[in-house]
Amino acid sequence: MILKELGAMTIRGNLERVRARMAEAALRRGRDPAEVRLVAVTKTCGPEAVVEAWECGQRDFGENRPEVGAEKIPQVEALLRGERPTWHMIGTVQRRKTGLVVAHFDWVHSVDRLALAERLSRDAVAAGRVLPVLLECNVSGEASKAGYALHGWESDADVRERFFAEMPALLALPGVRVEGLMTMAPLVEDPETIRPVFASLRRLREALRERFPQQPWAQLSMGMTDDFEVAIEEGATLVRLGRAIFQTEQI
Repeated sequence: MILKELGAMTIRGNLERVRARMAEAALRRGRDPAEVRLVAVTKTCGPEAVVEAWECGQRDFGENRPEVGAEKIPQVEALLRGERPTWHMIGTVQRRKTGLVVAHFDWVHSVDRLALAERLSRDAVAAGRVLPVLLECNVSGEASKAGYALHGWESDADVRERFFAEMPALLALPGVRVEGLMTMAPLVEDPETIRPVFASLRRLREALRERFPQQPWAQLSMGMTDDFEVAIEEGATLVRLGRAIFQTEQI
């Protein structure tokens, strides 16, 4: 009871701690903490936990499976009596599920090929909307990670140019708007060891800005529960946290 009253292991307490750590990380680099958005990842949570986070001021939420989101999002909106969070699709999207994504999500962080962007664009146009998307980039080279294969892009011109070659067609799609990049870093005990991964994505964004200046490339989605502070120090504008927010039992 004492722990709950103090907010030590509640969703509210967790959010307060996370927001404080995010702000401190931003300030260490001279950044405005307001530049960084927190996406609360709800893949292990029911609608009630989402509503509890909403009542604590959280507005952005992420799911990693379209079919789960298609079921959960209407349940959350019913509990909120019509109010709507901003929903981010952060997981792999199969082309046959793009309709679900367009119908229920506001952002997609995981566009990893032109064919997927084309399907999302087609469905978005049919729905009368333009969908903000991020390009998922595997800059770490980890085989288990999805995304455009961009390990070594800075030194390997072939890797770099293959990626850049898709941009004109991708940026011209009428139903999607490319807002920036996303990556998933390897899981490690010391987040300092993966700082180069986040720095590489930031430099890739800078290279894209030079090559394709018509696009703002404003967003960098990188950083999760174990490494978000390093990601913010390296320029993240969106961090995706689940366990740090919704784990309310000490283990």
